[in-house]
Amino acid sequence: MMTPEFDFIEKLHVPAETKILLLVLDGLGGLPQKFGGQTELEAADTPNLDALAAEGICGLHEPIGTGITPGSGPAHLALFGYDPRRFQVGRGVLSALGIGFDLHDGDVAARGNFCTVDDAGRVTDRRAGRIETGKSRELCARLRKIKIPGVELFIEPVKEHRFVLVLRGLELSPRLGDTDPQQTGTEPHQPEVRALEAEHTAQLVRQFVNQARQKLAQLHPANMVLLRGFSSRPAWPDFRKVFGLRAAALAGYPMYRGVARLLGMNVLDCEEPLESKIAALKAHWEEFDFFYVHFKATDSAGEDGDAQKKQRLLTEVDRHLPSLRDLDPEVLIVTGDHSTPAVMKSHSWHPVPAILWAKTCRPDGVKAFGEEACLAGGLGPRFPAIDLIPLALAHAGRLRKFGA
Repeated sequence: MMTPEFDFIEKLHVPAETKILLLVLDGLGGLPQKFGGQTELEAADTPNLDALAAEGICGLHEPIGTGITPGSGPAHLALFGYDPRRFQVGRGVLSALGIGFDLHDGDVAARGNFCTVDDAGRVTDRRAGRIETGKSRELCARLRKIKIPGVELFIEPVKEHRFVLVLRGLELSPRLGDTDPQQTGTEPHQPEVRALEAEHTAQLVRQFVNQARQKLAQLHPANMVLLRGFSSRPAWPDFRKVFGLRAAALAGYPMYRGVARLLGMNVLDCEEPLESKIAALKAHWEEFDFFYVHFKATDSAGEDGDAQKKQRLLTEVDRHLPSLRDLDPEVLIVTGDHSTPAVMKSHSWHPVPAILWAKTCRPDGVKAFGEEACLAGGLGPRFPAIDLIPLALAHAGRLRKFGA
């Protein structure tokens, strides 16, 4: 599905010996804990990020559009230059690709959560206390005993409470609504049929959920499952073809590795700690033009409502910034995929702080990296996230002049 915008930029990109580094601090944006206070980013000790902001261009980006709260998948697609309103895929495909699962044409994948329900069947914890991955493996082994005539089931652990369900068979459709209610105090939903051809798949999913309930009923805290993001693998334009960049992804969490794989990026081996990603970055620096480095913990702290932890994590990230700058990229972007204010314990629609540093940029007078400071930045108080990759290409000398 090549778009007019992609056709246009594909004709303009040119080869160059320049490097672009994108550091994504998941859930970066925040809110003050009380009126007139500081956000988590503003309260963090970030002298290196502040110095980068003073030398670069700053602003606040919107991943999807004004007032729209993004999921992590769509938000990352926007950062990679793919309009998430046009390029839509469910979390299931991203999670499956993220763990290296071999998705076939026609497979339907869903992201699963092990969760906790009370005696009345109401969800009390959507993440079952963030159980350890080892426990999740045991539970997946239990669920693999489920057999449903007419379909092959694959249940694979992802990380912590997350797992992947893949259905393989004839006449399957991903046009289903989530069973995850996205809130506590209510029962899991029945899979809503969003197209007539999905009724058969919905019946299979209902059978799986009912059997999973029975097999987990006596366990705690993970005594039920929630499913969301039913999807099949789409055929999308390759990142390298569109933007002319040999791209590498350094992410520990499978979902983000899945986004990268879906776009044709090379996913490098690394662990979740930032030190592991920086080591892999240095080891592969000469092999690629574009590097995406992901840091998850800031988002988790925000979702847990722990503003102080999120603040500490941002301070920790700041201490690693000199190691990234020592690699001497031509373009360095630091931003988040979306906002996750600790006071809200969830993703939000608030624009996300961003720095674009380059050897060819015009500093805009912003002296600190924070939500309020970025309002005055040269990128603007509300710019589309999909603009970041074309800006990076331009600053890296990778776009030719348009027209005579």
